[in-house]
Amino acid sequence: MAYQRIRQPKLSDVIEQELERLIVEGTLSAGQQLPPERELAKQFDVSRPSIREAIQRLEAKKLLTRRQGGGTFVSENIWKSFSDPLLDLLSSHNETQLDLLEARHAMEGISAYFAALRGTDEDFAQIETCLSNIRIAQEADDVEVEASAVMAFLVALTEAAHNVVLLHIVRSLAPLLEQNILQNLELLHRRSEVVEKVSKHRANIVEAIVAGQPEKAREMSHSHLAYIEETLLDLTREASRRERSLRRIQQDSDS
Repeated sequence: MAYQRIRQPKLSDVIEQELERLIVEGTLSAGQQLPPERELAKQFDVSRPSIREAIQRLEAKKLLTRRQGGGTFVSENIWKSFSDPLLDLLSSHNETQLDLLEARHAMEGISAYFAALRGTDEDFAQIETCLSNIRIAQEADDVEVEASAVMAFLVALTEAAHNVVLLHIVRSLAPLLEQNILQNLELLHRRSEVVEKVSKHRANIVEAIVAGQPEKAREMSHSHLAYIEETLLDLTREASRRERSLRRIQQDSDS
């Protein structure tokens, strides 16, 4: 019987695959700097030429970028599946904002569900930190910082779900999602009781996740977004009525 020779993989191939795995799972995020070659060689227990070869191949795949004298970074464009013109177009249409809110039902509901099933103590700690950052922004009455903190909360929630496809979808949509969140918050902050209720809903989602209750976590997420959607529609109708009243007053004063 003739036996085939077992080919040992090249060290650079193994390093390349490991770095790809870290990028896919989100451990290495867009724009993040890699350690210097010397440090990577020490961590992988290999020679620097093997590290250099793996990095060069990942550069060719446009997963990594090298800056002259500034190190090697994960590509900034890795999650930009939506072009800036398309993002601008989508964000400028009110109908799209409601569509996006509906899409968030699916993404955030399933993220909450799987986070309750698969989340680790480290994931839960990160989610709690994000929740705390949202409260701090609310106390400072800084809506833009609050929107950024809510976006970070959504990413942490998705990371806790441990589904890399879902994570990359959310990250690729991040600019559009954060703009949607900001526009929503600017309206919601007109009613202080609404902001308090939304915060309570968010806390309920986290409580269900940490308690390992996936169905309840998904249900809380849907209730949270349904309440936001209903309130936004009510606020929009209220603003429309106010504008109509102002037009009537203006017309009466001109006549």
